[in-house]
Amino acid sequence: MKKIAVVTATRAEYGILRPLICRLQKDTEFELQLIVTGMHLSEKYGNTQVEIEKDKIPVFRKIPILEDGNSAYDVSVTMANALCRIAGYFRDEKPDMVIVLGDRTEILGICAAAMNEGIPIAHLHGGELTEGAVDDCIRHAVTKMSYLHFTASETYRNRVIQLGESPDRVFNVGALGVENILHTQLFSYEDMCREIGIPNDQKYVVVTFHPVTQEPGEEQHQTQELIAAMREKAGYFYLITKANADAGGQRVNELLEDFSEKVPNAKLVSSLGMVRYLSALKYSEFALGNSSSGIIEAPALGIPTVNIGERQRGRLMADTIVQCEPEKEQILEAMDEAAVMPHKVSTLYGDGETSAKIVAILKNFLFCNKINLKKRFYDLE
Repeated sequence: MKKIAVVTATRAEYGILRPLICRLQKDTEFELQLIVTGMHLSEKYGNTQVEIEKDKIPVFRKIPILEDGNSAYDVSVTMANALCRIAGYFRDEKPDMVIVLGDRTEILGICAAAMNEGIPIAHLHGGELTEGAVDDCIRHAVTKMSYLHFTASETYRNRVIQLGESPDRVFNVGALGVENILHTQLFSYEDMCREIGIPNDQKYVVVTFHPVTQEPGEEQHQTQELIAAMREKAGYFYLITKANADAGGQRVNELLEDFSEKVPNAKLVSSLGMVRYLSALKYSEFALGNSSSGIIEAPALGIPTVNIGERQRGRLMADTIVQCEPEKEQILEAMDEAAVMPHKVSTLYGDGETSAKIVAILKNFLFCNKINLKKRFYDLE
């Protein structure tokens, strides 16, 4: 039996990882060690560890790392906490593989600790670009520390190879978010409205807006422009999820909270959980903001997206995504365009069988002694 550590630090990350976590938990050839950390353990961000408990997935260890505040210094301290505190777990347990997803700052510290202990890293969603966020360089740094790579498209697979990773360790498996959509029983429209508290007689929009970390100091202006657009389009109900614990995220949340308290057609939530979030997205008019869920999950549901600003710039985008600048008039124009756009399902990010492909590849490497951490840089011809 091989010990597989899966690390989750945010609500969105857990929702994406869930089908893989469940598959690993049920497989008798693996011992799943689920490490819960970061925003999951914070009351400020909804104490989302309870969503994991509701799923009856055993948590192997809870490791608090999140610094109070989200200034650049606070983010650095959180990264340092991740490195120091999770290093102790790696030292004591020595898992055979650690699985991480994406590009958040704490992942960099976690991977550094695993690398120092000689623990192979499997990285999901490498090779992507988000030109407006510091996540971009974190993602590529994690790629270089990782041994196995599970990308969401062939374009992203080729980019990981371009970064010097050998093609025989890089696999295009699609996005786990698509698997969630295709294999999860979502709420009916009536049940969803009742569960979340959305008026069932009003068209609604799902909104998620994060600070653009490569544009420090702009989060207030950009959020105010978004709010001004929502005020003008008062015919919609706005279901808004809070920003992550990125630099500037607290100010974004303060502005959105003030807006939602002053108008009757908006509701701000810390977290919806995966099933409620996807159910809300499924019946919405369109997604609004700058979240990756508007790039992957919304198109897979056939829902148009208004993608604001630079945060997701560089990702592969379906033709149901309308791009605009973070200025009120452009946002309003993009909302009008999305409102009349046909709801058309995209298959850009895979066929929904991602977790099965990942587990099969993990077995091939872990049980056939194929791992050699002395990686050689792969040069393109």
